[in-house]
Amino acid sequence: MTEEQNTNNGVTDNDAAQAQASTTTAEPGEVSETDQLKARIAQLEKEAAEYKDQWLRAAADYKNFKRRTDTERAELIRGASAGLVLKLLPVLDDLERAIGSVTPEVESSAWYAGFKLIPQKLQTVLESEGVTPIQAIGQDFDPNFHEAVIYEAAGEDQANKVVAELQKGYMLRERVLRPTMVKVGQG
Repeated sequence: MTEEQNTNNGVTDNDAAQAQASTTTAEPGEVSETDQLKARIAQLEKEAAEYKDQWLRAAADYKNFKRRTDTERAELIRGASAGLVLKLLPVLDDLERAIGSVTPEVESSAWYAGFKLIPQKLQTVLESEGVTPIQAIGQDFDPNFHEAVIYEAAGEDQANKVVAELQKGYMLRERVLRPTMVKVGQG
């Protein structure tokens, strides 16, 4: 190439030589442009790794928050239904007491047959909502499920066993809704 052609391109031989010298050789105490770029790349890679770590933590925090709020919402709904069920249990108790105290002449009447279906229907509705009665008679006394109201002298085989059920207890799924009031044998 001639000097004329180089000047036409806007670059002289001197300019090209100076650019090459500045990128390849640096004076002592000066950092070359390549080293500066490498340092800048390393710094940016470090920042990118930090941002990625922060993003992953934020995503995990969001997942945990979402799971926690879903669980709390489900518990709130279950708690609301538990409140309604607790209000219905005395009605079921009263119906069962009424059926238990029926005289023979009322028992033979036609309307009584229909009346007996009411507590059964209520029990079916409660079971569909996850409410189940707690079995107590003959079981070992367990303060998690039973509330001892009376202690009665009993033989060795009945010691610490539920002898009688005074009020039925219920569970809502795996949680005790109302403990069973029981009479416990003492040996």
